[in-house]
Amino acid sequence: MLDVGKWPIFSLCSEEELQLIRQACVFGSAGNEVLYTTVNDEIFVLGTNCCGCLGLGDVQSTIEPRRLDSLSGKKIACLSYGSGPHIVLATTEGEVFTWGHNAYSQLGNGTTNHGLVPCHISTNLSNKQVTEVACGSYHSLVLTSDGEVFAWGYNNSGQVGSGSTVNQPIPRRVTGCLQNKVVVTIACGQMCCMAVVDSGEVYVWGYNGNGQLGLGNSGNQPTPCRVAALQGIRVQRVACGYAHTLVLTDEGQVYAWGANSYGQLGTGNKSNQSYPTPVTVEKDRIIEIAACHSTHTSAAKTQGGHVYMWGQCRGQSVILPHLTHFSCTDDVFACFATPAVTWRLLSVEPDDHLTVAESLKREFDNPDTADLKFLVDGKYIYAHKVLLKIRCEHFRSSLEDNEDDIVEMSEFSYPVYRAFLEYLYTDSISLSPEEAVGLLDLATFYRENRLKKLCQQTIKQGICEENAIALLSAAVKYDAQDLEEFCFRFCINHLTVVTQTSGFAEMDHDLLKNFISKASRVGAFKN
Repeated sequence: MLDVGKWPIFSLCSEEELQLIRQACVFGSAGNEVLYTTVNDEIFVLGTNCCGCLGLGDVQSTIEPRRLDSLSGKKIACLSYGSGPHIVLATTEGEVFTWGHNAYSQLGNGTTNHGLVPCHISTNLSNKQVTEVACGSYHSLVLTSDGEVFAWGYNNSGQVGSGSTVNQPIPRRVTGCLQNKVVVTIACGQMCCMAVVDSGEVYVWGYNGNGQLGLGNSGNQPTPCRVAALQGIRVQRVACGYAHTLVLTDEGQVYAWGANSYGQLGTGNKSNQSYPTPVTVEKDRIIEIAACHSTHTSAAKTQGGHVYMWGQCRGQSVILPHLTHFSCTDDVFACFATPAVTWRLLSVEPDDHLTVAESLKREFDNPDTADLKFLVDGKYIYAHKVLLKIRCEHFRSSLEDNEDDIVEMSEFSYPVYRAFLEYLYTDSISLSPEEAVGLLDLATFYRENRLKKLCQQTIKQGICEENAIALLSAAVKYDAQDLEEFCFRFCINHLTVVTQTSGFAEMDHDLLKNFISKASRVGAFKN
């Protein structure tokens, strides 16, 4: 479980108070302010309260937690902070509240007066549901559920994306190249913005003095511009440091660009990069990247659970990814970032109370409570008829008038069928990519479309040059079109190695013919 006590500011809280925390954000120029929610959905703040950033209605510092009554009844979905600091918060209802430093209109309320209490921002957002927020030093960015981006605040370098350098006092939709695009995630550096669209393309705008826009130059960009150097690469996540940028691709690769005076790009030197540069962490796939605009620190987590850090780490310049003993990227920022802030809104899972979902997970394959067992490959898997009937259309009909307490299963292997039943209890799967192919077969047979998607995701995460052709063949066989396209793109991107594998040599004739035809159409064989 995440330990919020690793952030020094939380030493002001008692053990009893720490046990109640469910969400938290540490911010401020010295990591001396914090906002957190409790198990009772109450919001508390603590710290130096610079520019009224605690939202209490005054500028008095507080060494003891004070409840933020003005947001009573609101549940926080996401939160970000600026350098002033100012706070931008979105609720689970999609509403936006801002408060704190406002010299550059970064609160979006049409004034330049500091906001001492949370202000509901509705101008141009009244019919929108905000799903993600991001702050630069003195500008703000939000993403709506329909994929639109709105910006406001300081605009000296074009970071609002309006085409000018005039400060923006109220939310304004960022259009230009994004006009007909669906944005899926956003991020802000000190004075720049990033947006990833549903096709995996990255659009950037704002300050570019260190090459942090990845455009190959150092000129500021007042409107969104696509990062052309990432052509053919599908980006899933983006994270911004003070003046550097990290992106994570759907193949688990990290690229970095921008300022590098502390080694924050992880390239082995301290030279700035104005083009995306691959970051080599280890052979394992990266599943998470982390950075925040108030630090020069970078972090990443691999599929195997290893956490790496680089950049400015407690005064040292770490120029290559360094393996830590941490279990999450949040700990890197608690222990090594300057200041010790959070790079995202922390979520702390309770360790005492079991939800309904958690209780059901515990009952899977429990012979003490089960009323049905499946015999697969000579082994029993214990289950509960009522849950299977609720969760699966196949069992709803097959168990309707079935009084038997043992069902023999020979169509699928034990690991695959156990994973299927466990999925009905947990909504997740834990299989190797090769076993996931067998589960994909089952999901297709039982018409379990969500399970089919999860299998495809698992297979994508485990693809490599050696198994790419086998996974492509499975995708074609089970009509998994999204997976087929992913495997095909992977094969094209690694064509030289893939064509030398045994899988390619043993490829089905019709599949090989279709592969060569499709590859030629996308120019894979051009010099």
